[in-house]
Parts: sequence; C-alpha cells; structure tokens
Amino acid sequence: MKPTIVFLDTDTLELPESLKELHSIGNLILYSCTLPDQTIDRSRQADVIITNKVVISKDVIEACSNLKLICIAATGMNNVDVEYAEKKGIVVKNAVGYSTNSVAQCTFALLFELIHRVSYYDAFVKSGAYSQQPIFTHIGKGFEELTNKKFGIIGLGNIGRKVAEIATIFGARVSYFSTSGVKREEKYPSETLEQLLSTSDIVSIHAPLNERTKGLIRYKELKMMKPTSYLLNMGRGGIIVERDLYQVLEEGHLAGVALDVFEREPIDMHHPFLTIKSRERLLLTPHIAWTSLQARQRLVQIMIDHIRYFFKK
Repeated sequence: MKPTIVFLDTDTLELPESLKELHSIGNLILYSCTLPDQTIDRSRQADVIITNKVVISKDVIEACSNLKLICIAATGMNNVDVEYAEKKGIVVKNAVGYSTNSVAQCTFALLFELIHRVSYYDAFVKSGAYSQQPIFTHIGKGFEELTNKKFGIIGLGNIGRKVAEIATIFGARVSYFSTSGVKREEKYPSETLEQLLSTSDIVSIHAPLNERTKGLIRYKELKMMKPTSYLLNMGRGGIIVERDLYQVLEEGHLAGVALDVFEREPIDMHHPFLTIKSRERLLLTPHIAWTSLQARQRLVQIMIDHIRYFFKK
C-alpha cells in the first residue's frame, strides 16, 4: 500500500515539475500554503509530512496516528518538535548542504551592494546626471576593496566555510566564532565573540537558531563593532535582536547592514525597519539566499531520496 505524502507549503519551492517523482512513491497531496489552524486537519492522515516552514508541533504529531516520517525542506529544524517526534518513533529528516553555494553567492551580492552601491551608480547614469557632467567618471559614494579587510564569520558550517573561502580569494583575512563551542581544526583562527565583533570590518552570520544563538547579538554586541563595519545576517532571524539593531542604526553606528532573515517572517508591515531614516545603510531581502534554482532542485531530490530510502522504493 502506498504511503500518503502531504506537502504542506509547496509555494516555498515553486517547482511543481520536480515533485512529479513523488507520485510514484505514494499518494501525494499538495498544499500551496498551510496556516497554523489548518495544519492538523491537513496532516491527520499522512504517513509522511513534508514541510518547509509550517510548524509541526507536539499537538500536530499527536493528532497524526499514521505519521512515520517528517521531511523538512530546509536545513534548520526549529519548526519541528524533534524531541517529541523521536519519542513517538517518528523519523525526522532535514536537508543538509543543498543551499551552500546559493547562500554564499547571495552573501556577497548583498555585501557588494552595501560596499559598492551599484544601484546608486546605475540610478546616476539613468537619471542623465552622468551625461551632463564634464568628466568621464563619477566617484560619488566611493568604495573600498576587500583585500586586507578583516572578515569575521559567526558559524563556520558548510555555508560559513564557503563564504570564508570566497572572502579569502578576495584577499580578506578571515576569522570565525563557533556558536556551538566545539573545537575543530580549521584553516582560520577562532576568536571569542567580543574579539570578532570588535576587530572585524565585515561580520557575516551563518548560524542556526537555537538556545545558544537566540538573541546572541544585542545592543551591547552591536556597539562593540567598528562604526565603519558591515553586518550581514544570512542565518536566522532572532540571532540579532531587531529593536537593538534599529536603535544602533538610528544612532549612526555601522556603515551598513544586510538582512535576509527576520524574527518574524514575513516582516510586519509596520516594522520600524521599513521606515528607518538611514535607509541606504540597511539592505533587506525576503529570505531568498537559499533559493537559487539549482538549490531548490537539489532540495527536492534530497527529500525524494529520504522518502525512497525510508520505504525502500
């Protein structure tokens, strides 16, 4: 008998063609988006639940008597009560390594926009201002090279290492802070959080959200950073306390900040980030770093492999 596979939020992938293989494994039920009060009813008959961001709580697990496998279409596992699932004998599988190249590439896309202000120069030319000036160039905002800049990475996992590798190619001096506290032999020097924040020209976060990282970067930590430094959060919202970051930016501290993740997603339409005075120093993207076409295709294949292996199909 084929297992019932329920995918609760397919709109997060937007790859309907890639899901066809799942039909050969089981009875596939697809939902484009699932709200919290819909989760139990939609999951009740599932042998397998696939979720990207829909929360699979203890109550959901308890209501699903047939549930055998939960596949998280992401690396982070904080939206599933993993401990309770294991207690009930339910296997939980996430996807590791699928988005490394995508997130690393997006990290530098955001960093270069902060440093180079490409959009400013594009607007300058398109406005006609360049055509009206007497010289061939326009220094305008200006920019600095990454060479010899100190590049601090918070969380040196697969993505953090890829970012470190690219930063090194640009001539930056890389160091890292381990959020797990586990000591490993790495190519880059390890520092305390205070050392890394106070001495780095660029700080890039690539850590998961857990009890060690939630609220890791508060007002005190932000003020440790150089006023001329750049901060990027490509890990998880909640690692940086947003109200503290807003205050620091309004005070004129930090040269630029890029956020791809937020404490609440989507961000509230009344969030102070959206009306901040220092708009050009704050770059916001809607949790897209993981979403390259190739990364999403790899993610789907990882889920298919998990399900096939579990049911030996």
